[in-house]
Amino acid sequence: MTDRLGQIRVGTAAWADHLDFYPKGLKPGDRIAYYSRFFPVVEVNASYYHIMPARNYALWAEKTPPDFQFTVKALGQLTGHVRDHPPTREVFEQFRASYQPFRDAGKLAAVLFGFPPWFFASEENKQRIAECVEYMADDPLVVEFRNTSWLTPEQRQDTFAFLEELGVSYVTVDAPQVGTGTAQKVPAVTNKRLAYLRMHGRNKATWYKRVETTGERFNYLYSPP
Repeated sequence: MTDRLGQIRVGTAAWADHLDFYPKGLKPGDRIAYYSRFFPVVEVNASYYHIMPARNYALWAEKTPPDFQFTVKALGQLTGHVRDHPPTREVFEQFRASYQPFRDAGKLAAVLFGFPPWFFASEENKQRIAECVEYMADDPLVVEFRNTSWLTPEQRQDTFAFLEELGVSYVTVDAPQVGTGTAQKVPAVTNKRLAYLRMHGRNKATWYKRVETTGERFNYLYSPP
């Protein structure tokens, strides 16, 4: 008996920023429908900034094909980006409730927890990840690290074993290597149901620069293999 091959899905981080991709005159509200004609999955970026109304998610679900999938970026407060306001269980519950339409439609690919550069490897922070898993119930989680301490040769196996025990998918990241605030590209699979790769480009000049758009920060063209 042979193992079944997994399906590879390729998409972008958000769909509103890539204006050159869309036909001129296309209404902003129709972009997700157009995008879904070419890609089978996308990351919802707006969910990082605030808890959105469930009707937003319901509308996106309605405008995309039945087999289309969404990855929801976790609210920044949940990942520790808002240092003055630690998350409570109530905030987790409100966030989870907001994208219920994706669950109802069978369109929730994962929830992406991207931890900040100052989130270093420690028992305390491992406990914070475990709490996120608990509060997020049965939603599929993927975890991205921005601090190199999680992926040093001495630490990485412990990191992978920890995520595997939690049933969480590790995010392999390709990004500029500029100090401890960017993680090394160390491919690994910690959950056989979902492997996740994010390609941020390798533009060192703009990685920490104040830019007007995310397109400037991630302005990088990968070469064919």
